[in-house]
Amino acid sequence: MDDIYDLRSLFLGKDSLISSLITTAVEGTPLEDSASDLAFLVGTFAAVNIVFLMLFFSQFAILWIERKAVARMNDRRGATTALRSLWVGENGVTAGEWWKMLPFGGNIVGAINKFLNKRFGNRDENFATVDRVNNRSWMGYSILPGFFQNVADGMKFLLKEHMVPRRADKLIFEVSPFLIVSSTLLILGIIPLSSGIYATNPDLSILYAIAIFGIAPIGVFFAGWSSNNKYTLIGGIRSAAQLTAYEIPLLLTLLSVAILSGTFNIIDSIHFQHAAGSWNLFLMPLGAVLFLVTMIAEVERVPFDMPEAEAELVEGWWTEYGGMRFGMLFMAEYIRTYAACFLFTHFFLGGWHLPFQGTVSQISPGLGELYVLIPGAVVVLLKTWLVFLVVFVWARFSLARIRTDQILEFGWRMLLPLSVVQVVLSAVYRLYLFKPENMSYTPEGGNAWDAFGIPLLIPLVTTVFWLGVFFVLLNDEDKDAAPDRMYHVYTLQPAGTHTPGKD
Repeated sequence: MDDIYDLRSLFLGKDSLISSLITTAVEGTPLEDSASDLAFLVGTFAAVNIVFLMLFFSQFAILWIERKAVARMNDRRGATTALRSLWVGENGVTAGEWWKMLPFGGNIVGAINKFLNKRFGNRDENFATVDRVNNRSWMGYSILPGFFQNVADGMKFLLKEHMVPRRADKLIFEVSPFLIVSSTLLILGIIPLSSGIYATNPDLSILYAIAIFGIAPIGVFFAGWSSNNKYTLIGGIRSAAQLTAYEIPLLLTLLSVAILSGTFNIIDSIHFQHAAGSWNLFLMPLGAVLFLVTMIAEVERVPFDMPEAEAELVEGWWTEYGGMRFGMLFMAEYIRTYAACFLFTHFFLGGWHLPFQGTVSQISPGLGELYVLIPGAVVVLLKTWLVFLVVFVWARFSLARIRTDQILEFGWRMLLPLSVVQVVLSAVYRLYLFKPENMSYTPEGGNAWDAFGIPLLIPLVTTVFWLGVFFVLLNDEDKDAAPDRMYHVYTLQPAGTHTPGKD
């Protein structure tokens, strides 16, 4: 089901404002015959830039979410600097009449600042306690406290000096961050916010996403090697080995999604989930877990952050980078993480479709019409931020880093066979359990996964089965019952049973 908010039709439709303006502007000129091509060029340029800016600037939310979530985990408030600090200051300390240093509009800015400080400045001489603490947000409005700390950090990166190690390969050292960042930004080009808000929609967009994810490791290895530093070289080698071990299971997992959906197109796979009546999360829970684990390894976050490993490698393959080069690499990591959250939303959580949207539309058509009024881009962003919070942030601050040999062993010996199993299961589901005649692209959706006359029986049974499997595996405490398990997952002797230097 398409989203009713169609940005591309607004810019690229035959009757769009851009088309009318360009047709009128070139009428009677030699370019009149090319009016439609010019309108398409300008409309595409506008749509691509708007979608890219929406995706790029919305990622600042995940930086804020991570800071605040981690602070709550540690029983603290986290960063509290807010936009309000521009006119109020922090703890009674302000920058003075800073607006007088502005080249233009200083008086206007100063007047606005004084109004805000008077109206929302938390100064009340009638209350001695409030007057003493002054700028502590007692009765004013604190706008997104901590959010604008990200802007301050970005400016700090811009102001720091960039230095190249004396014996480094300067060309490759300078090019590597741009290779990593540019390939990362390309991922945003194929991520849709809804069926009508996207930059481009290639037929093989799933394969395109995997190809782009495979470029960055080359830049990572080059960055580690060109720095002429043993720490960075080890980090680059670790990264190459780790990403190779996890890209193959990731590719097979996305192949499972393509088999189940019958398409290599991201938007078509989202439409399939609604039309078939079930999100892929409930049809392939194993695939969802494999995707998340491999993506955490791909973006090198804890517990798979051995290429950086600040405990023993200082900062791994980006040890020698400083200033904005370090900021670019930091940004690339978060963009890749953000893209991973978007892809999980689209592949397993139905994209811009709300939970039980088809079921609600079948029960109450009126309520289903209200569901449709909610912008698909808002739904996608909320799902994406939730995935980032529940999976990536929670995992980062709950799990300990594991050793390199454990990481590689886990990828090759565990995830690779499981991803092959998921490919087989997806083929079986598509060939023998899927009922294409029950597909429906209406707001009510379809029931292509029913069995024995019971709607959604197959997703329900699949979900319950895999939840049981995950529960058993996560609660397995009898290590001696399975001696064939991976050797490095536990030590030979329990802690405290040997004396250092004597055993």
